[in-house]
Amino acid sequence: MTTITIKINEKSKKGKAFLEFARAFFANEKDVIVAESKDEKVEVEETSYNPEFVKMVLEADKRGNYTTLDPTDIWGSLELK
Repeated sequence: MTTITIKINEKSKKGKAFLEFARAFFANEKDVIVAESKDEKVEVEETSYNPEFVKMVLEADKRGNYTTLDPTDIWGSLELK
């Protein structure tokens, strides 16, 4: 997750407009959270993936031990080796 800090002058027209846009655009979203102050604690959901599965996928990626499929021709991209 990446955190971006933006200082906004809430008294200016642009600052007010930006805050209203951000609040409206990201309302009820879990992917982007608008925190009102830098001291505010933001709870982040843990991933629902099994940690062992994630480890297995990352290790296979390092080894290059995987097959890339063409979504337009799945059966054709499965070559027998």
